[in-house]
Parts: sequence; structure tokens; C-alpha cells
Amino acid sequence: MSFLSFHFSLPTFNFCLIITPVLLVRPTPVPRHPSLVTPRAFTLVELLVVISIIIVLMGLLFPAFKGVQDQAKKTQAKNDMSQIVTAVTAFYTEYGKYPLPTNQGGESYTYAGDNDQLFNGLRGNDTGQNPRSIPFVTLPTAKDFSQPRGGLGGDGKFYDPYGMPYNIRIDADYNNKIDNPYQNAGFATIDAGVIAYSSGKNKTKENDTHAADFDDVLSWQ
Repeated sequence: MSFLSFHFSLPTFNFCLIITPVLLVRPTPVPRHPSLVTPRAFTLVELLVVISIIIVLMGLLFPAFKGVQDQAKKTQAKNDMSQIVTAVTAFYTEYGKYPLPTNQGGESYTYAGDNDQLFNGLRGNDTGQNPRSIPFVTLPTAKDFSQPRGGLGGDGKFYDPYGMPYNIRIDADYNNKIDNPYQNAGFATIDAGVIAYSSGKNKTKENDTHAADFDDVLSWQ
């Protein structure tokens, strides 16, 4: 650092003026401890934007989630009915006859609201129908007996995932032909000894598969 000197000559006195430049230095900021730093909070506008985005995403995902649920219930109904058909066929193989009510005539018989009579026999609980008490099927128990779904209710009926008893139609005259309960669901007569169907999500049997609100589940399709 250099110094500036100024000399003045006066008649009597000599002065020497020395000027030293001042160097200004910016003070170094002292960092604050992280624990002392106040976090920045969301503003009201930012919070409303986040909530709006979440609502929009939920609106987009909910229909897809419902679709997955509906498909899962349909798959469960299909599996249940396949199990029913297999059990009735095994009963016929064992006894040489189908599990039908006594003195049942006609071409076919359909268990619906009375399907507990069928499953009591198939589960080995009705020795009149199943004298060897052979369990041809093992069924899950519904979680809620007040609104049974997807299992056996407290009344012994086997309910579909929608809360309605399964329908089972069995060949009663043993010609291996069953009248098709639906239009546009294959031939008018089905070559089988037993079929099953569910009324679906709307809990109403639709006679025509081409109906706009048709959602029934059929074992043969």
C-alpha cells in the first residue's frame, strides 16, 4: 500500500500531510445454524393448487379402479361357477344321477333361491341326497352373513360376489341337453348336464346378452 505525501511551505512552519487510503472490506456473513433456519411454508395459493391436482388425479384413477374391481368380481364368479359345474359332474360320476329334488320331472331343473338344497348335498351334509357324505365341493364362507357375498351365507346358500344366489340349471331327463336361459348366448339348447349363471352387478337377470345393460356372468361363455 502506497502513501500520498503533500508538503506545504509556509513562511514560518513546514507541514507534511500524509493521506492514507481507507480500504473498505465487506464483512463476511456468518452462516446460520440449520436448526435456526425457519422453513418456508406453503402459501394458500400453492396449497390450493396441490389439492386441486390431487382431486383431478383421483377423478382420473377412480373409474380405472372400479373397472379393475368389476373385472375381479366377474373372474371370481367364473371360477365359482366352474367349481359348481365340476362338483355336480363329480356327483353324477359317483352316484349315476344328478343332485335333484325328489321326483323332479321335466327337461331341466334350476336351483336359484333354493340353491342351499343343492349345496347341502354337494358338501356332504344331506345324507338323503348324498348317502356317503362325500364332500364334492369346499366353499368359502361369506364374511358378512347380513349381506353375504362371494361365499356361503348363514342360510346355506352360495352367493355370488354381487350378493345374489348362484343359479344352477341341471339336466333332469338325462339327455345331456339343457334349454339355454338366454338369447344370443349360443344355441337354444346347450349340450351339457349342468350350467350355472350369475345375474351380475345389477342383480337382475337379463334374457338377452345384447341388452344395453347386460352384465350377467355365464359358465358356458
